[in-house]
Amino acid sequence: MDDIFQQKAFEEAARDAPLAERMRPETLDEVLGQDHLLGPGGLLRRSVEKDRLFSLVFWGPPGCGKTTLARLLAKDTRSRFLQFSAVGAGVSQIREAVAEAKRARALEGRRTVVFVDEIHRFNKAQQDGFLAHVESGLITLIGATTENPGFEVIAPLLSRCRVLTVNALSEADTAILTDRALEDSRRGLGGRGLTLAPEARALLSSAASGDARKALNTLETAAFLAGTDAASSGLITAAHVSEALQKRALSHDKAGESHYNLISALHKSLRDSDPDGALYWLYRMLDAGEDPLYLARRMIRFASEDVGNADPNALSVAMSAMNAYHFLGLPEGALALAQAACYLATAPKSNALYRAEAKVREAVAETGALPVPLHIRNAPVALMRQEGYGKGYLYAHDSENALVLQEHLPPELSGRVFYEPTDRGYEKVVRDRLARWREFLASKKSSGQ
Repeated sequence: MDDIFQQKAFEEAARDAPLAERMRPETLDEVLGQDHLLGPGGLLRRSVEKDRLFSLVFWGPPGCGKTTLARLLAKDTRSRFLQFSAVGAGVSQIREAVAEAKRARALEGRRTVVFVDEIHRFNKAQQDGFLAHVESGLITLIGATTENPGFEVIAPLLSRCRVLTVNALSEADTAILTDRALEDSRRGLGGRGLTLAPEARALLSSAASGDARKALNTLETAAFLAGTDAASSGLITAAHVSEALQKRALSHDKAGESHYNLISALHKSLRDSDPDGALYWLYRMLDAGEDPLYLARRMIRFASEDVGNADPNALSVAMSAMNAYHFLGLPEGALALAQAACYLATAPKSNALYRAEAKVREAVAETGALPVPLHIRNAPVALMRQEGYGKGYLYAHDSENALVLQEHLPPELSGRVFYEPTDRGYEKVVRDRLARWREFLASKKSSGQ
């Protein structure tokens, strides 16, 4: 009888769960937007086919399916699945997970997948707690993060995991997802006589911005509104979706302007130094329900990518706008974003940093992990000094103009130039300064100093 009551309680809880939870894919074939991982020949597809799991870090935006992928990988490889959030877990919970994994392997011969949501929130000690057990294969660690794991996950743990990018859903995938939910009578909204108007589907797919959870939760609210609207006859309209989003719906042209088209228009207006166009597209997106912090992030990126050192203050302005929005919220905080947009649009432009990044990444990819030249290595202990660390290093402040004839690149890259400043804005000052320095060092070299 207890089993019957437990099953009934589980079914009732499942019915009460949000639509996004009920509609989680039950098989890898149901997962949308991740063909690069799950398509024929994809790493995760082959991993399941060969019954071989690797420790992984899933890196992607919210609502793209990172947790779902981890659960399905464990299920399809018949592994135990332990999940906990880095927000509340401590070292003691890690020890308990390891102990459970040892028992499961000894008594059942089963693997254990430990899934850590928001792994970037783990501190160094917590991440260190996994190292030996990941390396020994006792546990298969799968972490999920919205942050760049190269910055947020310690290098020893990262070297034992494969980092896989999980994509935000396209608008087409989001439309498929919402259609599934409307048709599925077991988990979704099927059997209720609901239909989704084409313009409502377009608005929902755009407003979700690739977040499956947001799309389904908005659909569930819009369906409730349609169900209580006597005039709707079960038709979910754009007005219902707009009310669910708590934003006024903007009219769309025949093509249905997408999130990506709008952000492209904003970016190009900024790059082309058109403050009027930038303001228009900024407010179009704000009024259509776009996340203001997403717009702030894009402008922060723009400040480095398209302005760079032509106006070093641009990055500070963009960061200040984000902080002001955090402090004020909407509607007051929108003006800070507008100020940043106008500043960026009217700033001198340079993509020298962007080009330098591409060059240096290419060099790193070509040459791999070249060793640091001995003379610029740190030598805090005697053994390192005996090995030649720091030998021959020239201290710039002891030299004329604080300039030294000293190579800082590995020998394989000697003489390579990555950053080439333009003659626009402050970057002209930087370019002229570098030219003077190089001329001075060349004269020192020719004179044998």
